[in-house]
Amino acid sequence: MAVAEKRILLKYADEPGYTPDIECYKKHGGYQMLEKTLKMKPEDISAEIMTSGVRGRGGAGFPMGMKMKFLDRKSGKPIYLVCNADESEPGTFKDRQIMYKDPHQLIEGMMITAYAINAKLAFIYIRGEMQEGARILENAIKEAREGGYLGDKILDSDYSCDMVVHRGAGAYICGEETGLLESLEGKRPNPRIKPPFFPAVLGLYQCPTLVNNVETLCNVKHIVEMGGEEYAKIGRPNNTGTRIWSVSGHVNKPGYFEFECGALTYGELIYDVCGGIPNGRKLKAVIPGGSSAKVLRADERFKGKLKDGTEFDWSIEDIPLDFDGPMAAGSMSGSGAVIVMDDTTDMVEAMANINAFYAHESCGQCTPCREGALWLKKVTTRMVNGGAREEDADLLKSIADQIEGRTICAFGEAAAWPVQSFVAKFKDEFIEKARAQANGAGKNGKMGAFTLA
Repeated sequence: MAVAEKRILLKYADEPGYTPDIECYKKHGGYQMLEKTLKMKPEDISAEIMTSGVRGRGGAGFPMGMKMKFLDRKSGKPIYLVCNADESEPGTFKDRQIMYKDPHQLIEGMMITAYAINAKLAFIYIRGEMQEGARILENAIKEAREGGYLGDKILDSDYSCDMVVHRGAGAYICGEETGLLESLEGKRPNPRIKPPFFPAVLGLYQCPTLVNNVETLCNVKHIVEMGGEEYAKIGRPNNTGTRIWSVSGHVNKPGYFEFECGALTYGELIYDVCGGIPNGRKLKAVIPGGSSAKVLRADERFKGKLKDGTEFDWSIEDIPLDFDGPMAAGSMSGSGAVIVMDDTTDMVEAMANINAFYAHESCGQCTPCREGALWLKKVTTRMVNGGAREEDADLLKSIADQIEGRTICAFGEAAAWPVQSFVAKFKDEFIEKARAQANGAGKNGKMGAFTLA
């Protein structure tokens, strides 16, 4: 393998004999950074996080330090910390590795963050299907509370903070931070309009709230340990630290891997780390950041300039594995979920699979999304059931274009971007399917795990 993993967050997660209990965690240095933190000034911790340049690992890649800076600390209201552990983006399975195997790392990272922002109560919002994960976290919180790392006067300091696990009901929309906050308040998870409802000002219970995902918050412990400047030396400028990537689809060795940001390319990830494409097949396409990211063709070239002025001319295999590489290529790294498709993939059926998901998961608040996502599903369902028409590709793009930019939250883009990119990159396949069906072929009504009515 060209580049070795640099496991920081996953250092102990897969170590033989390592267990998720507090005694094992403490034997490996657990909670030492929390003890160190409580002797520091909260603003100094925030400064280290800002210096580190760590960006959110949940999808948008927004700098965590900036989120903390935006918190309204003068309102007189309580400040809350919320961990987004919903992890509902299709293809993503990295945060759960931490929650299931090393939950105290998350708790320590959250407590350091809570101290830095003076939060007295923190929440972990976990996806409903992760029943075992919720049990493990609740047990870990109990252990931490009994050990003096949570609750009143933590480690005999003047700081007090508690933590609650809140289970969602398995709704994708709760991965959107304001939808999550609505759900946490016990309401239907309809995302809020921003402005004015930026969580840093009007978040949980209309109070200033910091929302970050599991992987992001776990980084805080390590930033404190090594210092912001040293952490910033890991990875590349604007892409600091390591990142956990979930790789699925047509590779010989799918799984989750932790690398320095930008240390390798998508080609190295697919062929060197994941053992290449099975059965001697060829790479056809990659979705670089979960199902909502735009698909990239294996045979296209990506040309342009990076933010620093550097010109690039990449194949898909040359794209750096970081935040900025996929963005420069017209997509995004999103949640770090890399979905690989070989040349046996029917792109219309793949599109139908994605459309069925987003139609099911729309909260229904915005008309363009509620009606448009369902319309997209109906069109691609008809196509895979034998009723494809040559004009369907243009129809799908038209629907997607009328969703994009017309919704309260980014769910509209999540439903529209895959369609726009699939049609733009593989329009010939949509037309070929219609022609084949007109000649009596391709009417099986199947699309992977779905059987369509």
